[in-house]
Amino acid sequence: MASSVLFFVLLASLLSNSEARRLTESDQTQQLAFQYHNGPLLSGPLTVNLIWYGNFKPSQRAIVSDFISSISSSSKATVAQPSAATWWKGVEKYYQLGKKSSSLSISLGTQILDESYSLGKSLTNQQIVQLASKGSEKNAINVVLTAADVAVDGFCSSRCGTHGSAMGSTKRSKFAYIWVGNSETQCPGQCAWPFHQPIYGPQNPPLVAPNNNVGLDGVVINLAGLLAGTATNPFGNGFYQGPKEAPLEAASACPGIYGKGAYPGYAGNLLVDGTSGASYNANGVNGRKYLLPALFDPTTSTCSTLA
Repeated sequence: MASSVLFFVLLASLLSNSEARRLTESDQTQQLAFQYHNGPLLSGPLTVNLIWYGNFKPSQRAIVSDFISSISSSSKATVAQPSAATWWKGVEKYYQLGKKSSSLSISLGTQILDESYSLGKSLTNQQIVQLASKGSEKNAINVVLTAADVAVDGFCSSRCGTHGSAMGSTKRSKFAYIWVGNSETQCPGQCAWPFHQPIYGPQNPPLVAPNNNVGLDGVVINLAGLLAGTATNPFGNGFYQGPKEAPLEAASACPGIYGKGAYPGYAGNLLVDGTSGASYNANGVNGRKYLLPALFDPTTSTCSTLA
């Protein structure tokens, strides 16, 4: 979970840096030195199960479920470029460098609704794991998404989401899980930037969210980064930089970078929808558009963007 905390701190420091400068390729190469720690990566066909905790409109749930469908193998031939599926190929590069060459394909699994707030509106890390265990523990990544009126330990103060692993019900193996909160009413300046003005640093006008929902478009940004980290460092001994207790992973190593030319307070050169004025860098299924974070490219030791 420490990786999400470090990402949050790094992003805050980038946005608050008054001496904003462009991050050149040589800067990135000097700063980022990824290592493989000989542990397993997630592999094989996996389903991503979504556990919705609290009140979410069907239109909000569709934004996230369409994103998962957009990075599945079945979407690659049907979506305009640049696409979310192409972004996911940046994750697949790690699979050619591991201890054993393997592959990963994901698809949308089951969706579980907990609209009654069965555990209340203030959750601990242990309760997040409890919710995650509602999904299938075999060949799956279970994603807990908490509504805008739910408080979670560390949410907004040090993190926007996290990923980890927990012992399954049989006590024989672990399963991977992710948690992301909807920051729309609690801390959009921290967890939904650049669709909301940041609480630190240069106060540039916020970008228009591609799905017209600041909170859920922010959720997609954080979920995308955490999916990349889950795939490539699921159990704390995969690919990362820095100490195990606070690792920089595939996406968290590139905070605040979404397009070429990005620098603190500026997300980079992005595509703009001619009708809505929304900024994005990836096309998805059902006509969706998304803003997805840069990924650390292990073959070039730089942060790689779609736009």
